[in-house]
Amino acid sequence: MKVFDNKHIKNVAFVGTHRAGKTTLSETMLFEAGLINRRGSVEQQNTISDYHEFEHQRGASVFATPLHTEWRNYKINIIDTPGLDDFIGEIMSSIRVADTIVTVINAKHGADIGTEIIWNYVDKYHKPTLFVINKIDSENANFEMSVNSLKELVGNNAVLVQYPIKIDGAQCIIDVLKMKCYKFGPEGGKPEKLPIPNDQVERANKLHTELVEKAAENDEELMELYFDKGTLNEDELRKGIKLGMLNHDIFPVFCVSALKDMGTGRLMGFIDNVAPAAEDLNPEQTIDGHLIKPELKADTSLFVFKNIYQPNLGQITFFKVMSGEVNANDKLFNTRTGESETLNQLYIMDGKQKNAVQKLMVGDIGATTKLKYTEINDTLATSASDGTIKPINFPQPRLIKAVFAETKNEEEKLSEALKRIHSQDLTVDLSYNNETHQTLVGTQGELHLATLNWLLENIYDVKAKFESPKISYRETIQRSATANYRHKKQSGGSGQFGQVHLKIEPFYEGMPEPEGFSLRGKEVVDLPWEGKLVFYNCIVGGVIDQRYLPSVMKGILEVMESGPLTDSYIRDVRVMVYDGKMHAVDSNDISFKIAGAHAFKEAFLNANPKLLEPIEQLKLRVPEQMVGNVMTELQSRRAIIQGVETEAYYQILRCTIPSAELTDFSSQLRSLTQGRATYSLSFEGYNPVPSHIQKELIKEQELITT
Repeated sequence: MKVFDNKHIKNVAFVGTHRAGKTTLSETMLFEAGLINRRGSVEQQNTISDYHEFEHQRGASVFATPLHTEWRNYKINIIDTPGLDDFIGEIMSSIRVADTIVTVINAKHGADIGTEIIWNYVDKYHKPTLFVINKIDSENANFEMSVNSLKELVGNNAVLVQYPIKIDGAQCIIDVLKMKCYKFGPEGGKPEKLPIPNDQVERANKLHTELVEKAAENDEELMELYFDKGTLNEDELRKGIKLGMLNHDIFPVFCVSALKDMGTGRLMGFIDNVAPAAEDLNPEQTIDGHLIKPELKADTSLFVFKNIYQPNLGQITFFKVMSGEVNANDKLFNTRTGESETLNQLYIMDGKQKNAVQKLMVGDIGATTKLKYTEINDTLATSASDGTIKPINFPQPRLIKAVFAETKNEEEKLSEALKRIHSQDLTVDLSYNNETHQTLVGTQGELHLATLNWLLENIYDVKAKFESPKISYRETIQRSATANYRHKKQSGGSGQFGQVHLKIEPFYEGMPEPEGFSLRGKEVVDLPWEGKLVFYNCIVGGVIDQRYLPSVMKGILEVMESGPLTDSYIRDVRVMVYDGKMHAVDSNDISFKIAGAHAFKEAFLNANPKLLEPIEQLKLRVPEQMVGNVMTELQSRRAIIQGVETEAYYQILRCTIPSAELTDFSSQLRSLTQGRATYSLSFEGYNPVPSHIQKELIKEQELITT
């Protein structure tokens, strides 16, 4: 297979909302270039990119799929991405390695909410972007509405390069860069090139002038040429548009019918001749601030952006060559681990089809198999001391569930399967809660969770159940209380005996030492689950031997690991052991441990015990017209609004909210805002649970224990 240099490689990611036609467009581009002889369709489940069984069942893309095509001595690497933000990890990794983002818009719906959600990510990466309005020949297509909605989203930097018209019933496209009219037959394909019709000349000239002015803005030399000549020629226009795309100041707008292959060849020609290549982009940065320039003569540096697992092949690792070149059988080093990896084979992937190659040069996208130590976001380089390229920062999970195997003997199998899925999709978050003894899995939404479940059942052959996670409550006290307990056990020979008198109080930092006791010793225990136990030895006259006090404290700590209200951890208590009894023969460590535990538990229940619940700091980004509904929802979930800020057409809400109120929050927020709101969480601390909720939780615990 032909090897291309970084001037002739163009990497594009197709992004856009569900049903925009990204898969069909990529299929048509492969067909137009002659790489396939027959176009597949999503409906017939035979496209190159949507090859996965789950995608066939859903009738839509779920995974980002790399493809490639060749057009007039250029190689175009295409990554066809899903259209739903449940799969934002697939979209983000594709954007990260693309040189140009091709945002596809359905002409029947315009730049809708799904487009806006994805655009926010594209804009964040500041990548060169062009827009393609697809399905222009559809019955309900509305090109003008689509353009207006696009300009509302991205502003006047969206500049028309083409617009559609009908001539005698035939679909045509007016191209204002080349100032040509392309007329297509009923089945599309190669168009007839015509002069622009007389009734379109005025509009075409106006749009051409707008394109020229926008292109000239990005370069002083071009601006001078424009002032001198009043226009720019086609080569000068291409230069100005490319500079504008690199500056994120021009977003060229094209129109196509991917299904009928109308305008696809012209789009490919623009990608070849105008859209930036890898060599045009800014150098990559390493995490320690060094630059990796996209140069062939530099040391080899590969960035891993995707892993997939196929049962018959094992793990396939996708990478972009950021500098230098890579050859089959090269040995490179993982800069994160220091381990060496041998790339025994190199491939260009077209869906599930592997095309073996011997070499890939800087700017290209390829794949390899059977790497042992390499994960997504890793850098493979000539030397282990070479820099690690800045990683993709994937979003936090929005939906968290507890997961367990349907049958206990499959728990280990489930664990291994989840780890493998996480290695392929870093937006699947895995953790284990030591308090609740639950494995937690975080996803981006219900559909993402359904995909994970499908993979578990159909790829890894393990059935799982999902439920709302238990909340990690804390227990504490609100007043002081005293108690005593005598432990006595006789069973022939030496028995057990220990008696403990103690007082407990709520603890807070800086409180004065207890009064009315003879303080003989003090021990402060920083509890692993946060909070403190402060233990005082107040024994007078040796009624309890000094050596038994650690056992008393051990018994207290055991109770604190499993509080009497909801079996939660106890925190922030101080204990004064001030009296007791012992027996010369029967007293021992176990006796005083039991006595201390029972005395503490009795005192705790008499000290007005209180449940504490975990509180999250919540930051939301909400479209300004939807803030009212969101705030009402937050207040119904016991959230406390702390501040509101304005950011363009959005409001930034900051509030605290109990973790218990977040169980279905993601789904409800998506419903309220049509998916346009985003949020992030961080742990804030613990607050008292309202009394009526505390009663309900204690009743639930009583039912569990009985």
